Amino acid sequence: MSSPPTSLWRDRRFVRFWAGQSASQFGDRISELALPLIAVAALHASANQVAWLTALAWAPNLLAVVLGAWVDHRVHKRRLMVLADLARACLLLTLPTAYLLGGVTLIHLYAVALLTGAAGVLFNTAYPPFFARLVPRSSYVDANSKLSASRSASYVAGPALGGALVQAVTAPVAVIADALTFLASAALVGPIQADQPAAVSGGRASHSLLRRAREGLAFVIRHPILRASLGCATTVNFFTFMTATGLTVLFADRVLGLSADLIGLAFGTGSTGALLGALIAPAVSRWIGLGRSIAVGAVLFPAPIAVTAMASGPLWARAGALGLAEFLAGIGVMLFDVNLNSLQTAVIPDGMRSRVAGAYSTVNYGIRPIGALVGGMLATITGLRTTLITAAVGGALSLLWLLPSPIPRVRSLAHIAPLLADDGTETASHPAPR
Repeated sequence: MSSPPTSLWRDRRFVRFWAGQSASQFGDRISELALPLIAVAALHASANQVAWLTALAWAPNLLAVVLGAWVDHRVHKRRLMVLADLARACLLLTLPTAYLLGGVTLIHLYAVALLTGAAGVLFNTAYPPFFARLVPRSSYVDANSKLSASRSASYVAGPALGGALVQAVTAPVAVIADALTFLASAALVGPIQADQPAAVSGGRASHSLLRRAREGLAFVIRHPILRASLGCATTVNFFTFMTATGLTVLFADRVLGLSADLIGLAFGTGSTGALLGALIAPAVSRWIGLGRSIAVGAVLFPAPIAVTAMASGPLWARAGALGLAEFLAGIGVMLFDVNLNSLQTAVIPDGMRSRVAGAYSTVNYGIRPIGALVGGMLATITGLRTTLITAAVGGALSLLWLLPSPIPRVRSLAHIAPLLADDGTETASHPAPR
């Protein structure tokens, strides 16, 4: 019988990494509020111009599959992560500098959004191989739970902190706080000593970048677990982004007749659900199994949208329905993310981690704006309530990707290799524990 893994809180390397990620997550919540407010308040941007700001921040993810292929051939993944943090800090600091000099422009804001988005993609593609070497395999779920809990906590407290900071020092100056969190992350991650994932060598190293990117995508498509998880995640993302925050707010305002403070309270309730979901994800996976936890999350994340769509009755009931839906969806997304991220880390070989992360980002994040556009068109044609119900049903049907795959049969990370062997997939890089 194997001994239980040592608590990650006693691992100084992980604690440094967790602290850096937690700090940058809270900083991100500030910038998510401050950057649009710079566009609106300081530059008097139109709704379309603000939409472009969001689009440019997401746009670099469309090239993530190529960037991931490049990152896989770099030995020092930690250095790339530190470089990405420093780049984002420097880019953000140009905004308050320009503002104080009276020279901030919309083009400048667009450039910062685009380049910080690109640096974020670099960090996210270097992250998986570093994480896999930093955290013991038996602690993947626990580590992802702790990191996701910090992210969820940032959504609970971050917007209020950001709002108070913007109110006190103006939006451009508030961006300094986010820049400082990236500097803190770089300072915390930089000294961490972890085994460096080896760069891909041999004949494959001479392949072109595009060919290596295609190899990464092909690996995902051939792998029974990765193929099913990507199909499931992409389907969930498409349908949930049909409503996203914008259409949900519009529905709550125009159809449910809720005030701004009640809508904000409901979304805050959703954030507490995500925090709870991150904390209980390891226990749920031990109780019903890792794969079944992913399946539950795949349904529980989108299905509560239907609760919002069917809300009626007195004001308290309408507001309560929206809050309940956000709370349940928050639990669902964390059951899905924490356990699926751990499963993916366990089955991806070191030489493919960044390429797989890039392929996931390209497909997952690429589908989101498409889902948003389809949701907008469907709401115009059929109405908001029908669109919300469609999103709930379509998102829940993402479960169909998982059912024929090995995922529901995965009890724990120790049971992966035999299941993959049954499906004819190579498992040499991850043998079953003895």
